Amino acid sequence: MATLREVKNRIRSVKNIAQITRALEAVSASRVRRAQARVLASRAFAEKAWEILVNIQAASKSLPLHPLLTSREEVNRVMVVVITSDRGLAGAYNTNILRVAQRFATRLGKPVNYVTVGRKGRDSLARSGADIVASFSDMPAEPKISDISPIARIAMDAYLDGEADEVLIAYTDFINMLAQRPAVLGWLPLTTDTIAQQVAAEYVKDVAAVSGGIQNYDYEPSATAVVDEIVPRFTELQLYQALLEAQASEHAARMAAMKNATDNATQLTADLTLQYNKARQASITAEILDIVGGANALQQAIDKASSDIEGIFDSSVQLQDVSS
Repeated sequence: MATLREVKNRIRSVKNIAQITRALEAVSASRVRRAQARVLASRAFAEKAWEILVNIQAASKSLPLHPLLTSREEVNRVMVVVITSDRGLAGAYNTNILRVAQRFATRLGKPVNYVTVGRKGRDSLARSGADIVASFSDMPAEPKISDISPIARIAMDAYLDGEADEVLIAYTDFINMLAQRPAVLGWLPLTTDTIAQQVAAEYVKDVAAVSGGIQNYDYEPSATAVVDEIVPRFTELQLYQALLEAQASEHAARMAAMKNATDNATQLTADLTLQYNKARQASITAEILDIVGGANALQQAIDKASSDIEGIFDSSVQLQDVSS
């Protein structure tokens, strides 16, 4: 059984941990509100941009398609951009998205290489021996399009050069403060018909609904010039939206994890305090029993000594009476 000092030290340690988790919960709560506002502000625009791209693809049958809109007849190699966090203490946030990405790659049954965003994903995939093409970390708390441009450039160059026949994004989709769903988004080519939908549709995020019928567009100065300008920009926008979704999910998951940790630490502190009080009470009771036992022994010794003295005194009185 632990000593009183050990229990007291453990109580102090648990309280210190509770202070840390409470502070992290407060930080994540403030960050998740801003991240949620950014996600909701840009989500409608990103979905409409994707719809426009798909409509352009459908309406441009008479024009040569942009290379980023052109599907490959045969998919031999796939690239997956995996978005995780740089730090832990976010519950199962990183584990869930990495598990989905790896199961998805296994289901595809084709060579897969990865571009990682976040140290947790990079470290985990490196330990598993995955083919990592590039890794990025330390993304700002409020990212801009320029922050994700290098990532988008690597993916687009790989697709255009034929190094990847399809590029996907594995990230965590922000649903609300209590629910975040790991998902895989078909990214390149920008089309609804991808190998991901055919092989592992349960992991693939449902894309925004596309307007029915053929959309007519007026291009100025020309269709080719407009498509060449907007397709790369809208392609980057899809990655940017996925990063915003992942960051909001990370903060929400960390806030929930730290709240649970704080609650558990509080409960553990109460249990340890009860254990400490019981042990202290048992120690005090034992000390009282020792004192009472010692007092009884002392009293018995005193009584015995008193009896002996009285016996000696009575014997001496009797001797005096006999001699007289």
